[in-house]
Amino acid sequence: MPDATFTRPDLTTFARLDDLGLEVTGQLLEPDRAVLACRVVERDDWCRRCGCQGVPRDTVIRELAHEPFGWRPTTLMVTVRRYRCAECSHVWRQDTSKAAEPRAKLSRAGLRWALVGIVCQHLSMARVAEGLAVSWNTANDAVLAEGRRVLIDDPTRLEGVRVLGVDEHAWRHTRKGDKFVTVIIDLTPVREGTGPARLLDMVEGRSKKAFKDWLADRDQAWREGIEVVAMDGFSGFKTATTEELPDAVSVMDPFHVVRLGGEALDECRRRVQQELHGHRGRKGDPLYSARRTLHTGADLLTDRQHERVESLFARPEHVEVQCTWGIYQRMIYAYRAPDRTAGRAEMASVIEALSSGVPARLVELRKLGRTLARRVCDVLAYFDRPRTSNGPSEAINGRLEHLRGLALGFRNLTHYIARALLEAGGFRPRLHRHL
Repeated sequence: MPDATFTRPDLTTFARLDDLGLEVTGQLLEPDRAVLACRVVERDDWCRRCGCQGVPRDTVIRELAHEPFGWRPTTLMVTVRRYRCAECSHVWRQDTSKAAEPRAKLSRAGLRWALVGIVCQHLSMARVAEGLAVSWNTANDAVLAEGRRVLIDDPTRLEGVRVLGVDEHAWRHTRKGDKFVTVIIDLTPVREGTGPARLLDMVEGRSKKAFKDWLADRDQAWREGIEVVAMDGFSGFKTATTEELPDAVSVMDPFHVVRLGGEALDECRRRVQQELHGHRGRKGDPLYSARRTLHTGADLLTDRQHERVESLFARPEHVEVQCTWGIYQRMIYAYRAPDRTAGRAEMASVIEALSSGVPARLVELRKLGRTLARRVCDVLAYFDRPRTSNGPSEAINGRLEHLRGLALGFRNLTHYIARALLEAGGFRPRLHRHL
């Protein structure tokens, strides 16, 4: 910047203390931290009890962790003057509420930096605590309290929800205690093309009651506004939706429908493997070697994979696997069809074909047919409602898995739910507006 005009350095502005009502009076730079001596700008010398003007009595030092600069922890040593009223002898100190909450150990700027680091930059709580030079518990308590105040407890957070997604999530992998929670997702932005899905809430347990109770706690007007609920094949979510949201349409998302077909294919392949060879699949067994190829869509197979499939099904003893594979490929084609009407017709044809006339030997297809026939309306509803699936819910599940790994696991479900809402609650576009 050869033509830039530089002004006299202002450490108060550089450290962003103007909005905190503080002014820098000195600095101390050490290898592992920076300390800024500050004073409160406002005098605040009028008695809060009788209104008379007080006289200076003494000063106290309040220490606050501030946002770091260059990842060097910054501490504010705030000199707070105390006054004494000559009329009523009341003693008070200067108001520092602009700088920090009462009895808080983090300045408001430091708290904002920590919340942005957790929500937007996906930092671990340990990294945030290190940047602020405070203990993990201090950082965790402050971030969760502030996040709940400005984000999680926002009364407008549930407004505008029209499409819900519900799924299960394993929040811990231990033998003791219930490890599953029910996850409720807002899929409205995905359907409308305005943004990504966002986490609305997490409920302890994986059952019809967990989801039903959560819906029952919402007001009637909100429930009447829900148009679609996307879910997996768990019948408990379906029953809860029918009872609490009678006007909403249930949609069984493509991922879980195709997975049912894939599971039927795997079960058939393993059964035929055992019947032919008397053992599980081993290296060199044709069915075992082709297990991944069989799960690939027919339109994505390479020439080499085509040859492997043709060679596999050229053997008469593999005809049951071939029949199951054909149904699985038809299910994939139904969802990939460029014309949704044609895709719906194909899926309806598959369900009808599996409903009757399936040979007794094809036990996997008979089981699949019963499942699809029971949820036929939910399966076909997807084709009438574009951009409505539980795929975004699975994506949020993946982000929560990353959060749990980043924190090296959670033991407290309440803390996990709060951190999950901050991580996947869709607060990024709104965070700086709140703060």
